Amino acid sequence: MHKRLISALVALGLGLSSAVYADEGFDNYVEGLKVEAREKGISESIINSAFDGITFVERAVKADKNQPERKLTLDEYIPRAVPAWKVKQANELYRKHKSTLDKIGQQYGVQPRFIVALWGVESNFGRLMGNYNVVEALSTLAYEGRREAFFRGQVMAALEILDAGHISPEDMKGSWAGAMGQPQFMPTSFLSYAVDGNNDGKIDIWQTEADVFASAANYLKKAGWNDEYTWGRQVSIPASIDESLMGVEKSKARSLSDWQTSGVRRLNGQALPNVDIDAWLIQPDDNHGRAYLIYGNYQSLLNWNRSHYFALAVSHLADQIR
Repeated sequence: MHKRLISALVALGLGLSSAVYADEGFDNYVEGLKVEAREKGISESIINSAFDGITFVERAVKADKNQPERKLTLDEYIPRAVPAWKVKQANELYRKHKSTLDKIGQQYGVQPRFIVALWGVESNFGRLMGNYNVVEALSTLAYEGRREAFFRGQVMAALEILDAGHISPEDMKGSWAGAMGQPQFMPTSFLSYAVDGNNDGKIDIWQTEADVFASAANYLKKAGWNDEYTWGRQVSIPASIDESLMGVEKSKARSLSDWQTSGVRRLNGQALPNVDIDAWLIQPDDNHGRAYLIYGNYQSLLNWNRSHYFALAVSHLADQIR
């Protein structure tokens, strides 16, 4: 029976538990993944070990479908995402790893405080990486079918990482969605951006801080980061501002002097900096709440995660690392 038909029957309450229906269909689906992996040149030993004993993970599907609907305002979210204890830990860890961070920051052209801020927001400095078997979770989400092509591609990328010997199948842990390690890279992002920060021949974003820091910095560098500038600033805007000027589209970039002319000011009411740089005006909570002028580096953070709340959490934490 086709997986989507069975899913519909389950949704209608027609007596099939997902645990029952998933077994045969999921096992058959995994066999198809193995065939594709062989066609892509993945070794038989990795295919056997990576798929050994995996089962349909209903928790991953529920997590994918039940992401929170209520959206906090930024005034509610920022204090939760960047509490005082996280700021304190960020500064302590910045000092602890300063020599490594400075070296990597100089190599990739990324201020170390942003590397630490990303680390803190993504995984609480490596403490919250997820404990799902990555191949199992990704195979489950591919089989479930809503974003099959995406997750199937992630399965193949995960197998490629395993085949390269960077980590063992039993140690490849991540979130329910397959985001891995301390920077929470999806497997395709790992293949594109992860680097060997300590030159030991492996890329270990799970346990090796130098690899975590270098991989994050390399991602930002490739996303266009410029360490001559920061990310932006919170601003005050006049009630009469033309809302059509707001947004992150390339066409909406304007100089700071243009924004000054439009009545945008620093949050304390003072004039904007006299710096020749393009900026975008955003107001994530629509026509109320906080407004920000953001620079190209903020766009690089959005490339990492297309969420203003994510990018602003990173930015606000970075601002408090000294």
